[in-house]
Order: sequence, then structure tokens, then C-alpha cells
Amino acid sequence: MKRRTLLRGMAGMIPALWTARHVNAAALLENALPGEQMIQGPFQPSWQSLKQYQVPEWFRDAKFGIWAHWGPQCQPEHGDWYARSMYQEGSDSYKYHLQKYGHPSKFGFKDVINEWKAENWDPDYLLSLYKKAGARYFVALANHHDNFDNYNSKYQPWNAVNLGPKKDLIDGWAKAARKHELLFGVSVHASHAWTWYEPAQMADKKGPLAGVPYDGKITKAAGKNTWWNGYDPQDLYAQNHPLSAKAEGWDAFNQQWSWGGGASKPSKAYCEKFFNRTVDLINRYEPDLLYFDDTVLPLWPISDAGLRIAAHFYNSSIKRHGSLQAVLNGKILNEEQRQCMVWDIERGQSHQIEPYVWQTDTCIGSWHYDRRVYDKQGYKSAKTVIHTLADIVSKNGNLLLSVPLRGDGTIDDAELAIVEGIGAWMQHNSEAIFGTRPWKIYGEGPAIEEAAPLKAQGFNEGKGKPFGPEDIRFTAKADSLYAIVLGTPADGKVRIKSLAAGSSYYPTAIARTELLGYGPVNVERTAEALVVQLPDSLPGQDALCVKILQA
Repeated sequence: MKRRTLLRGMAGMIPALWTARHVNAAALLENALPGEQMIQGPFQPSWQSLKQYQVPEWFRDAKFGIWAHWGPQCQPEHGDWYARSMYQEGSDSYKYHLQKYGHPSKFGFKDVINEWKAENWDPDYLLSLYKKAGARYFVALANHHDNFDNYNSKYQPWNAVNLGPKKDLIDGWAKAARKHELLFGVSVHASHAWTWYEPAQMADKKGPLAGVPYDGKITKAAGKNTWWNGYDPQDLYAQNHPLSAKAEGWDAFNQQWSWGGGASKPSKAYCEKFFNRTVDLINRYEPDLLYFDDTVLPLWPISDAGLRIAAHFYNSSIKRHGSLQAVLNGKILNEEQRQCMVWDIERGQSHQIEPYVWQTDTCIGSWHYDRRVYDKQGYKSAKTVIHTLADIVSKNGNLLLSVPLRGDGTIDDAELAIVEGIGAWMQHNSEAIFGTRPWKIYGEGPAIEEAAPLKAQGFNEGKGKPFGPEDIRFTAKADSLYAIVLGTPADGKVRIKSLAAGSSYYPTAIARTELLGYGPVNVERTAEALVVQLPDSLPGQDALCVKILQA
């Protein structure tokens, strides 16, 4: 008999037990039920109820966060989605895995986890660095599609306290973030492990080990006399189920990302385990922000687990703070859903001032550390990050920037230089970013006309015309307007067409104009533009911030 069936049978017996032994029946049943309980409050697990949501002011003011997208897939230092692509015969990761570790039937991703020790991880140093770079919030990876929890998980035995680093990584990140007065968030990606790991069920189609299954369906019984004795690999891989209609290939999985297109439907037990893991994470570490790497919410629409988590997260925030201070990120949201949480765009930007606060998440390299990006000097520059930030903030958005960590928990010297470059710019110009709001228009310049459209959850980053000194982005605060110039004009003059004499956008007189990091500058307001004469010595070349105060 299944446990839940047994409990239902017990419920029918409770009145008799209560009469005979004076047992509190409700308490007995509640204590017997497995799993986490939702905190009660004004939010219920429905879209109508979640529409009460209001973005907290701290997030509207923060504008810039840094993310440690760091877990066991960083150990091979061979890029994103390693734990899936290592099982795809002939792929780059498969070939690398054969060379570095051996065949995935003998050395699977579970064994990569055992290699990961995070031995040089120093969260205090990293959070100090990110604070100097101007980050106002920090997000840590709680789990990825690889299904490994980077915290002391009550419901997932494959976690960083039991295995791998044998450290509570989320606890370390949370303590360091709060020490440095950064708001703290966690990102959760594990809902997709059910289909994401499906290649691990397969086997080579050719070669000496053709037909020999990879380790995706291996069970606890096979662990005798191994390092993982006592642990069930199915708690990690979750592959004791039939394959999806399209189980092979990168595009096949993406087509089934929203639990359609023939995707294998997760069991109720899988969905409830995800709910329990995530609620336990919320209760244990009290994050201010919860990022979901899902279409809308995890497991939606095949399960209401995501809706229940959202209601619990909001109600727990109210209970803890006395008001709602939580931020929940979701992707590919319709208009109603954008009222219920903060819309997140992956590696892309909106093309307009959005009515609701939103966020871009992107990375300076590969999501999981990739040594090849470092070797080829392929990171985004500090200049690119600054231009991206200015564009996003001008449109009512925030930027969450991932800085990849190596398997041992360190950042490399090239990444350090980029983070320090962002900080150097922020030192002079953060006034034009933090606490600002969109102006009447977000900007001007040639890049606007050649912006690339959004695709799926984003992915229009870097596909439009590059920014230049004619591209300007506007932000506003109190009686100040900021014009962020995305380059340095060759003739030493910034021309802001939207502030020309007689402009309907700025009909009032200008009292004073300053260049942040320098001081007052001379201007001429003509019928064509507000012309700003730049000084010979500039505070920085990546982006110049002109502050305009009205008379």
C-alpha cells in the first residue's frame, strides 16, 4: 500500500482514536504527512491572487546584481550543459569527457561530482569584490539542470554537504552577501532534470562500447564497494522513466522545454520532491530573490508546484519583513504573468520602456566555466557590460551578470580585470544608474533602428548594431536627467538631439550641466541638439554620463 493511501485510511480511523485516547486528530495527520507546508497569507497559488504582487523598491533601485552560476558542471571547465552533452555521442563534450575521465558508461556525471571539491572558494573575498564593482544584489546557483543541490538539502541526498565539496555553499554565499550588505538571491533550475538528463539513458551507437548503456539508469544496488555506496543515482538522474518523443539533440530538448512537443511527463512524486526541495531552500536560507530558469514557473502547466512555491515565497517574505520584499523571476511571461512576478530576459534586452520592472540575465562568458573562453580572450569587456547596463536601466530593467567561477571556486585574472573595470566606471557614474527611473524616452541614436528582435526567452544580445558615441540612453532621478553616452565623440562634442531648443521632451530651461566624475561643462542649446563640450581630460572612455538639472 502506498503511504498516501495508508494515510487516507488512517484519517478515517482518527475520530475513534481521538475518542479513545484523546489524540488531536488534525495534528496527528499533519505530522504524518511528508513534505513542506505552505505558509498562509494573502497570496494563494493562483494567477488571480499573485496579481496582487508589487515589485519592492529595493529591486527597482538596485539595477545591478552579480550571479555565481557555479556548480559541479564547472569542474571540467568545459562550458555549459556539460552534464547533458557529455552523454551525446560525438559531441565536443563527449570527446573531451572520453579524454579526461573515460567513457560515460564507466565514469558518469555522478563521478564528476565526486571530483568537485571547491577547495579555493572564498565567498567573503568574492562578495567584497562584487560590492566594489557596484552590485546591489547577489545571486547564487542553488541547483542546475544537473539536479545537484548546492546546499544542505533535506530532500535531495545528492547535495554539496554530503558529496563533492562537503560544504553548505548556499549558506556560505548567504552569510558573505549579508556581511557586505548585498540583497541575496538563489537561482533554481532543477525542474528540468527529468528530460534534460535523458541522453544518460542511452548508449554509443558505434565503436567498441556500442550498446553499453551510460550510467543514467543505474540504481542504488550497483553502488556496493564504490565511493557512492548508499546513494541512489536515480535521486540525481531521475531517469527511471520512458524517453521523451525527441530525446536526442540540442534542438529536440529545446522544443520540449515548456513540457510540450512530446516531452515525457514527470511523475507526481518528482514534482512534489521539487516543491519540497525549493520550499526547504526558501525556509532555510531566506533569500530576497528567487530566480527560476523555466517558462513561466517550474513544471507549469503540468503541475501547480510553481504556483504553490510562489505563494509560499511571497507569504514568507511578508511574515519575515512585515511587507512584501521578495522578487521572483520567471521567463516567457504573458501580460498577466508579468503582473505576478518579475519578467526575466536571458541574454537579451527589451526594445522599449516596459511598464513593469524586468531583468536581463547574462554572462561575461559561458554559463558554466569554460577554460577555452579564457584562452581565446572571449569574455565580454567591461565596456560591453556598462553599455548593456545603461541600455537596460533606461528601459526600466535590471542587469544580473554572471561571472563564471572555476571548479575550485576562483575567478581568473581576466575576469578580475573586467569586474574591476566595471567598478572603476561605477565609482564616477553610479549616480546615473542606482535609484533612477526611466525618462520620457529611453534613448536616441542609430542602434535603436537596427535592434534585433527577441527570440523565445531573449537571445538578441549582440545581434544588433554596436553602440557608438551617437547612442545615448536616458535615466532620471528627482529633478536630474542623465544622458549616458555610449562612446567618446571624435570631435570632443556630445550632441543630444532630444534636448534641442524647443524639444517637447524637455521644454524647460536648463540650469546646469555636469559631466559625472569631472564637474560643470559648457553647453550650447541649438535647434538641432544640446551640444556638450567635453573637457580634454575625461573621467573614463567607456561611457560618459552628462547630468542635466532643470531651471
